[in-house]
Amino acid sequence: MEQKEYKYKEITEKIIGAAMKVHAALGNGFQEVIYQRALEIEMEESGLKFARELSMPVYYKSRQIGERRVDFFVEEKIMVEIKAIIQLENVHLAQGKNYLEAYNMQVGLLLNFGSISLQFKRLENQKYKVLEP
Repeated sequence: MEQKEYKYKEITEKIIGAAMKVHAALGNGFQEVIYQRALEIEMEESGLKFARELSMPVYYKSRQIGERRVDFFVEEKIMVEIKAIIQLENVHLAQGKNYLEAYNMQVGLLLNFGSISLQFKRLENQKYKVLEP
């Protein structure tokens, strides 16, 4: 069976590995901000460059209509959204995909620390557009 090669695979694997360490240490049951702070420490220790709670513009028809903070923007390539809920549902995946499209980002991760085991979903923006310099 052939394995698909994902864009930014090495970076997303580092992020997921850091999240697994956090979940193994803290378990489930805390608020998102606790996991966010712990993940910040793990990503720093793994050598990842990131911005936390980065305010990013949201566009509609090439016009900025607002802003939203992304939990983490890693290596200037990957959006990471954190949840601390019992179970990820389709609405959370749709929300993540909408953010990727609104930010025109290619790859994102949705991490859920609220379940018994860490849940993670890789998101790809099918509508990604390479912007001309």
